[in-house]
Amino acid sequence: MPRVRRIDALRPRKQPLQARSRDTVDVILRAAARLLAAKGYAATTTNHIAEHAGVSIGSLYEYFPNKDALLVALMDAHLRQGEAIMAQAAGETLPHGDDVERVVRGFVRAMVDFHARDRALHRVLFEEAPLPPRIRRRLAALEQQVTDWVEAWLRAHPGVTRRDPHLAAAVVVQAVEGLTHKLVVYGERDEDIDAYLAEMVTLVTAYLAAP
Repeated sequence: MPRVRRIDALRPRKQPLQARSRDTVDVILRAAARLLAAKGYAATTTNHIAEHAGVSIGSLYEYFPNKDALLVALMDAHLRQGEAIMAQAAGETLPHGDDVERVVRGFVRAMVDFHARDRALHRVLFEEAPLPPRIRRRLAALEQQVTDWVEAWLRAHPGVTRRDPHLAAAVVVQAVEGLTHKLVVYGERDEDIDAYLAEMVTLVTAYLAAP
């Protein structure tokens, strides 16, 4: 029973069906995103969010039972964006499999775009806030899907020298993910992002073509 209550506590109380209700939920979520990015997880409260959104705390609780339910809604939206970005990158770059650097650049750019879209909010959602099991599973599934795409491309590309495409795909994805977090999510200046991207492309391309 405690587990059931915990799962229910992370779900919206009700789905907004009318346009006015959807607008209210959208305003609340945008206010939550702005405050969480600016103040962090611990310092943001539902009272702050309701005030910033211009709604009563009762209106907020009508849709979200607590702060963590708001976080889960924002995580879901962020992951949908990430899934769309990665799927688009796969569709645009993998058909050009003979151009290793082009494929690597498209993949790395997609990863950078996903993490750089709102760096402060990304840090709060996936570094500061507690991740529910469902969100962890979605993150793992997205990572596995990207790894599968990379592995399929490696197997089909004769110019890649790695002997174990399965292992190489995991190394590439984990390396780009780790570097993106360190250099992009925690980077100090926005203008450095293109430089980070270029260096990661050089690194991955050299690894894949190394004797």
